[in-house]
Amino acid sequence: MKKVALVTGGAKGIGSAIVKRLIIDGYKVAFTYNNSEEKALKLCSEMGEDCKAYKLDITDSNAVKTVVDDIEKNFGEIQVLVNNAGIAQQALFTDITDEMWHKMIETNLSGAFYCSRAVLKYMINRKTGKIINISSIWGETGGSCEVHYSASKSGLIGMTKALAKEVGLSGITVNSVSPGVILTDMTSHFDEDTMNELKGETPLNLIGKPEDVAGTVAFLASADADFITGQDLAVNGGMNI
Repeated sequence: MKKVALVTGGAKGIGSAIVKRLIIDGYKVAFTYNNSEEKALKLCSEMGEDCKAYKLDITDSNAVKTVVDDIEKNFGEIQVLVNNAGIAQQALFTDITDEMWHKMIETNLSGAFYCSRAVLKYMINRKTGKIINISSIWGETGGSCEVHYSASKSGLIGMTKALAKEVGLSGITVNSVSPGVILTDMTSHFDEDTMNELKGETPLNLIGKPEDVAGTVAFLASADADFITGQDLAVNGGMNI
């Protein structure tokens, strides 16, 4: 019987690459999306019956619980949760409004909390499972003009480490992955000069691909990572060394 993974924000970018990689590795994958219905349906069409999409606002804790319960009942027992859904925004600290702050924290941090809480009810009972949180290099180092984004991603790393200690005796591992500059919609607004500058700050002199992050997630989801927990794996080409 195939293992089941749940990937939030799986319709595009890094999330889509994770969905594809896990299915290739033999998983059945349920993924959530919020506004990208066309891309979600296209992805499911490409990946076949082992792929199922759920429309979900991850900031709605009741909706999260409903979707997780439905997956457990109708798709399969969730062995792997990948908290990937998130938003990014650049703004001067003094220009960040209360609304901007709360939306960032609710989406990037609270959403992962709601999903982890809903899934852990089942994982703890089964005494097995893997939770993988997608953070960011700015969660490790902080990013100028991205204070609210950096805070949300740093909080995700803190949640990873604390939760790993709490659920370890239940046979559950919790890790995070912190991508550097990756070619996705979040970097599409950067001009060529900015991308070349970021590339030059990376020892490998490369910009990352979504597949680079997906490969790391696939490793953490595999049996090869059974003795790894509470760790944050940097996928950034050496940008912060």
